[in-house]
Amino acid sequence: MNQLQNTNSPVILIADDDRDILSIIETILQEDGYQTLTASDGEQAVMLVQTHAVQLLILDIMMPKMNGLQAATQIRRLTNAPILMLSAKGEQSDRVIGLNMGADDYLVKPFFRDELLARVHSLLRRYLSLGSASDNSGSLLQYYELTLNTELKKLYVRGDEVRLTATEYKIMSLLLSRPGRIFPAEEIYERVWEQDSYSVENTVMIHINRLRKKIELNPKKPEYLKVVWGIGYKIEK
Repeated sequence: MNQLQNTNSPVILIADDDRDILSIIETILQEDGYQTLTASDGEQAVMLVQTHAVQLLILDIMMPKMNGLQAATQIRRLTNAPILMLSAKGEQSDRVIGLNMGADDYLVKPFFRDELLARVHSLLRRYLSLGSASDNSGSLLQYYELTLNTELKKLYVRGDEVRLTATEYKIMSLLLSRPGRIFPAEEIYERVWEQDSYSVENTVMIHINRLRKKIELNPKKPEYLKVVWGIGYKIEK
């Protein structure tokens, strides 16, 4: 157990005291080509980081001996490898605490396989590729994991380039220009389509839904592209 092969594939350390969840995550990652190390508590996770080169850590918050938050604090002193926190709780306070302890991202259990892999791919890409999504060429509109290069007309989401139509690009450019501001559908239509708005709610909504499918891990529970019912749309995490 915990014997690594001599390959160039990234090494991911998984720490969870639930053996079933640990086995499931390990299988998912190995099937995707990653090497894995496993730990059943925070103390063991810290020890493994001291003896192995690890490119990513997945830590459950609730573990014996040393919980995931405590482990993250110690691990952050040893490596700048990204840390993905897991928890059965979805409260905003837990997310904030985890990020403040040094975690890079947060995932609530239960989660979908594709959602886990998307987070893993994104974190590893940013760690291993010298941050290509934050390239200084061109003008950037950045908001958390969304980066819009207005010179190259490219959108990056969690480190991945996302292909947009011209209309989708204009909508994202508008919303990212003022994160948190609510844009009524009529205003979006007038500024993007450059036409007077008349019964345009469905048109704008369809494009918003398409954008959600491209940028959100779970379009039904959007993390960024929000609707304020009866008012409009906004980008806000």
